[in-house]
Amino acid sequence: MNFSEEEYLRFRDAKFASAPQSIEELIVEVKDPQNLAQSEMDALLSRIRKSNMAIYRSHVADPDLAKIALQFGLSGLDSNWLAGEDGISRIEVREEGKGYIPYTRKPIKWHTDGYYNPSARKIRSMLLHCVRSSREGGENHLMDHEILYCLLRDLDRHHVQALSMMDAMTIPERTDEAGVARAEETGPVFSFEEGHLHMRYTARTRSISWKEDAATQAAVAAIESLLSSPSPYIFHAKLEPGMGLLCNNVLHDRSAFNDDSRLLYRARYHDRIR
Repeated sequence: MNFSEEEYLRFRDAKFASAPQSIEELIVEVKDPQNLAQSEMDALLSRIRKSNMAIYRSHVADPDLAKIALQFGLSGLDSNWLAGEDGISRIEVREEGKGYIPYTRKPIKWHTDGYYNPSARKIRSMLLHCVRSSREGGENHLMDHEILYCLLRDLDRHHVQALSMMDAMTIPERTDEAGVARAEETGPVFSFEEGHLHMRYTARTRSISWKEDAATQAAVAAIESLLSSPSPYIFHAKLEPGMGLLCNNVLHDRSAFNDDSRLLYRARYHDRIR
């Protein structure tokens, strides 16, 4: 996908032509996400090929995420801090995670998962499964990062050039009582690997430092404008028990919610969905 202008225009036209028109087009009914029928697998993969994401809906509230992921060729699990021994994170309100927004009731701004990871541990895909939903809130907006790239490039190709620089964004180090828990990480927003686009981004301001030049600042402002404006390419979803999001690390956010019952399982992978 690191292509010429002619190649880009063909890609863009095909991308917009196949883009879903509603969240319902991304949802696939499945009997058991741990043991997908071939027709269910084909339906999910068709949506992922078009939009880098799909949502399954089942009656299995508490599955083994690793079994689901293996069906899509995902095995390189990123075992991050606060994940369980199996590498799966329980995203719920919890005392030990109170300094980290995912483990609170607070809203989470637009981001891709693992934007703070070093290049050797890129998060290329993610599985998010709902065990228990909140009574109110806890909803997500979703956007295919390839669509955002196209919208941004169509506004001004210099935007994507600036955000492809190796020093476009820096995540400051994180420290704890033992010292440096995570080193500072500098890198691009957009990068290309084997014909695929990867994006690392967060709309947060406390956990990121953008390159202080006019081109980068203009590009960041353009992303913020696109993500805050009404768009047919931004989908609204609330995962209910038995539902799961399977994606190539698309852009997403989360609204605040009103109770502590909400529980989602999250598995993040270094592989792309095959």
